[in-house]
This record gives sequence, structure tokens and C-alpha cells, in this order.
Amino acid sequence: MLGAAILLQLTSLRFSPLIVVQPVGAVALVVTTLATARMTRRSPGRRALTSVALCIVGVGVFVAVAAVSAQDVEISDRHLITILILLGVVLAALGTGFGLWRRRWGAVVFTAGAGILFGFVAALAKTVIARLFQGDFEWLSMSCLAGLIIAALSGTFLVQNAHTRGTPELVVAGLTVIDPLVAVTIGITVLGEAAAAPPLAFLGFGLAGAVAIAGVILLATVKNQQPSPDLKVAREGSPRP
Repeated sequence: MLGAAILLQLTSLRFSPLIVVQPVGAVALVVTTLATARMTRRSPGRRALTSVALCIVGVGVFVAVAAVSAQDVEISDRHLITILILLGVVLAALGTGFGLWRRRWGAVVFTAGAGILFGFVAALAKTVIARLFQGDFEWLSMSCLAGLIIAALSGTFLVQNAHTRGTPELVVAGLTVIDPLVAVTIGITVLGEAAAAPPLAFLGFGLAGAVAIAGVILLATVKNQQPSPDLKVAREGSPRP
């Protein structure tokens, strides 16, 4: 499933701008919520379902606006160098923080670090694919491919640590926000995919993004406030026969 997901994402990046493809990953939040409810045999609850609906509406509107206003751009050496420099700074900061404070890091910090790196993975994948089809795949593109692999491995390491410290819903919710947020920011500010978008489109981006983020925060809060059945038994005592 992971291999199929990567293949589909790379194919999507070939035909669509980064800011259209990456936010669609919010569907993982819905799948995780429903799968967890099925596995634990516990209803998600009205607030959880409301938060999922907010995520879907927000992401759906964002993608719809991006689809009609964003455009693919030709990837230049300047784009590649800028992304590589930013990635180097991020890797250095995360590596230093992990070396000094990893025992103090909780699930939120590990998730945030993984989300940032996965956002760079998507951006680098977009640039490498674009350069390949532009017929301009040389040493700088190879450097981006190497950076992609490093970021993917580092992000996977961080997200596994996050799963050992937090719930699946919290980790997926955090990745759902941070990963596309970083990728979209790179797509807009570095690649210029929204350079031709009208001011009204940016207003739509902001409102839709705020709705989706609110839904994710609400979901994480709801899930963290719901104790597991084992915890309920521990608090209330063993049930009487």
C-alpha cells in the first residue's frame, strides 16, 4: 500500500502543481479515524465527525481553488538551490535538537519535524520529476534526489518515534496539517505556482486552510480527551458481576 501510494503521488505530481496534489493527503485523517473506530469498536462521536467534516471541506475548497488558479512552472537551477539550502537548514536544526533534547521531545515535536521533512520530500519530488521531463537532469537534480532520500529516511525515523509517544490520530492529524502546509508554502513562495492567481484566490486559500487546520486541531483534542476502555476500568474500578 505504501508503494502504491508513493507511485500515485509521484504520478500526480507529474501532471499537477504541488499545491494541488499535497493537500489531498488529508484523506488519511478520515481513514485513520474510521479505522480506529472500527478497530476499537467505539463510535467516533459527533465532535470527531464534525472535525473530520471540517478537514474535508477545507481541503476540498483549497484544492478546488488551487486547481483553477495554480499552474505548473519550469523548474530552474535557482529553485533547486533554494530548496536545497532550506532543507540543509532544517536538517541541521532537527539534528541539533535531536542530539541535545531528544529525551524531552514528545509526540508533537517528533510529528512536527516529520511533517516538515515530508513537505520537503514532496517539493523535491516535484522538482526532480519536472527536471526529468524537461530534459535537464544533471548534477543539481541528482543533489535534489539525494536530499529527497535523506529527508524521507529522516522523516520516517521521526514519525516512528512520534508513534511510540502519541496516538495514531494525533500523529496523522499533525502530519495532515504540517506536511501540506510546508509543501504548499514552498510551491507558492519558491516555485511560484500561484504567481498568476488573483487576490481572491489567496483569500480562498487562507479561509480553506484555516477551516482544515481547525478541524485537525479539534480532532486531536477530541481523541486525546477520550480515555481508552482499559483506562476507564482503571479509573472506575473492576466492573461488578
